[in-house]
Amino acid sequence: MSLRSGAPTFGTPEPALAYLAIGQLARRLGVPLRCGGNLCASKVPDAQAAYESANSMWPAFFAGANFILHSAGWLEAGLAMSYEKFVMDVDQCGAFHTLARGMALDENAFALSGFEEVGPGKHFFGSAHTLANYETAFYDFELADNNSFEQWSADGAEDQPRRANKKWKALLAGYQPPPLDPAKDEQLLEYIERRKAAMPDDIG
Repeated sequence: MSLRSGAPTFGTPEPALAYLAIGQLARRLGVPLRCGGNLCASKVPDAQAAYESANSMWPAFFAGANFILHSAGWLEAGLAMSYEKFVMDVDQCGAFHTLARGMALDENAFALSGFEEVGPGKHFFGSAHTLANYETAFYDFELADNNSFEQWSADGAEDQPRRANKKWKALLAGYQPPPLDPAKDEQLLEYIERRKAAMPDDIG
């Protein structure tokens, strides 16, 4: 909260420090910790939304939060949501899941077979270990564009919000509702109608 204006603010250093301190207290007491997630005050999914969300999410993660609330879609201090920001945030949450798993210390991660195969003075791009791992070794941000400027321009010069707009619309168009017993569906719809009838709308 800005003391000058009274407006809520997000992504500032003070709540980040508080998260880290509260995380220590939660571990000392042995209680679960809930923190906020990708929070921001921006009205659109722009640079402000991105850095405020990142500055809110990283401290929650490092504080050891057991439950992170509002991890996707939050805009205007929670007064609005954005489908574009939702899929952008989900993309980031996927990376946090990968980070939370930690570093693998198995035989494949140490890649000694690759060193033995390639030897000194050569590259690893064509080694069996590289070929076996290159598709899954790194988290792939679905909405990021890592092409050259020329290729990005040729592809329409779309920024991330435009790519996110296409993404959520494609997800919605391809949605397949989970199977539901027709009898249960009928019971649920009847319950909804009954409850709505019991609570008349008092808004004039």
